[in-house]
Amino acid sequence: MKVNWRVDEVSPLALAFLGDAVWEIYARNHCLNLGILRPRDLQRQATRYVSAVAQAEALRLLEPVLTDAERDVIRRGRNQKSSHTRRNVDVVVYRLATGFEALLGYLYATGERERLDEIATHALAALDAQNDQARES
Repeated sequence: MKVNWRVDEVSPLALAFLGDAVWEIYARNHCLNLGILRPRDLQRQATRYVSAVAQAEALRLLEPVLTDAERDVIRRGRNQKSSHTRRNVDVVVYRLATGFEALLGYLYATGERERLDEIATHALAALDAQNDQARES
């Protein structure tokens, strides 16, 4: 899909808006790849990836593989003032999740699909590994 606007002309929150949708697609596809087929189970599992808490944790787990430019996009997304926050999520967690979404939106909008795929795949695998580890302990 072609992007008909310049990335540097939109706010980090607009990038996060796009990134939210991109991450949702990755999460849902990942659930199907795991062999989850029942709609109720799909929704339950996808929610584990797309929650603000999961996105903030994904960002923490991605930190070692991020470039300085990617960290800058995240910082701008995280620091952007928003009148909207989730009632059930800490403000710090919400801002980290917004930074994560801004990065995904940025990578999508700039056509860096290979890097987007790498970041999303790494994040999903890291979240799965962390969940597996939590279940074992």
